[in-house]
Amino acid sequence: MSATTAPVRPAGYSLVRVGTRGRFLLHRRATVVAASLVVLLAVVCVAYLCVGESFVAPSEVLNVILGRPSPDELVVGTLRLPRMVVGLLVGLAFGIAGALIQTVARNPLASPDIIGISQGASALTVGAMTFGITSYTVLPYLSVIGGVAAAALVYAFAWRGGLHATRFVLIGIGFAIALRSVTTLFLTKGDYLVAQQAQIWMTGSLNGRGYDEAAPIGWTLLILLPAVLWAARAQRSVSMDDDTATALGVRLGRVRLGLVALGVILASVATGTAGPVDFVALLAPQIARRMTRTAQIPLLCSALLGAVIVVFADLLARRLFSPTELPVGVLTAAVGAPYLIWLIIRGHGGRSGGNA
Repeated sequence: MSATTAPVRPAGYSLVRVGTRGRFLLHRRATVVAASLVVLLAVVCVAYLCVGESFVAPSEVLNVILGRPSPDELVVGTLRLPRMVVGLLVGLAFGIAGALIQTVARNPLASPDIIGISQGASALTVGAMTFGITSYTVLPYLSVIGGVAAAALVYAFAWRGGLHATRFVLIGIGFAIALRSVTTLFLTKGDYLVAQQAQIWMTGSLNGRGYDEAAPIGWTLLILLPAVLWAARAQRSVSMDDDTATALGVRLGRVRLGLVALGVILASVATGTAGPVDFVALLAPQIARRMTRTAQIPLLCSALLGAVIVVFADLLARRLFSPTELPVGVLTAAVGAPYLIWLIIRGHGGRSGGNA
């Protein structure tokens, strides 16, 4: 290929060839960060399975995972591993959802748990629980309906010939407050025991979760994998200014709607699985972007960071005040709330406003 026909390679990218004709650009720093996060996630998962009321040697953990006979089959295979898998999937879903919604809104405050999506999922889920629907294999699907409905309302009220980032966040916060009130109303009208169960669920908890609860979110992530791969490419066009994207033939309205819909579904099903685990969707994308220094939020790194945060937070929740177990949402909120305050003080939300 001559120099005149060679593709322009942005700084920091490598050209990877697949076969004789296929090729794509790979961000070198993002690749290193993603590989490092995979290793970190593996370490955290092993620590999660080893540490508890009784310590299990890593070799025995490996035996259980590989299906070999082990005296720790009950502790690792029945009690810890299923719960860890749920936390892993929930973290992946929240990480991707936060990245997609923040990309469309161009605002680091546009997290599902800030703009009313998680609250919409919670309101319908808690309402269903007060009427006797308590199966964790059904609740994630109800959460999706609640989350989509809340997102549709926020989107409709924020649209004024375009999606203004600041207006989108502020209207979302208003809906979040209103939906929290609806959830509280359900709690006061329901049976005492059911209301107590719903209250624990609302803090974001992995207690008692297992493979039955992992199935809905696992299948959702698998089915939506092609859409997530599309979203990773579509992010680039949304990150451009509107005039440039339109000149390149990008249908911004449809692309943004698709990205938001995908993020809402993932955030809602994660909320239905473990409750509203606050601030994971806020933290993971912004940390990933700072680590990779990319123009847009990296989906893979956001997903991996989300998984690391949830699994590690749940490990701390199990052990910090042992034998009492804290809900994982308590730990994520303890870290996320100061970060949210820092974002507001620095005025990121205000500076990133504009037509999204």
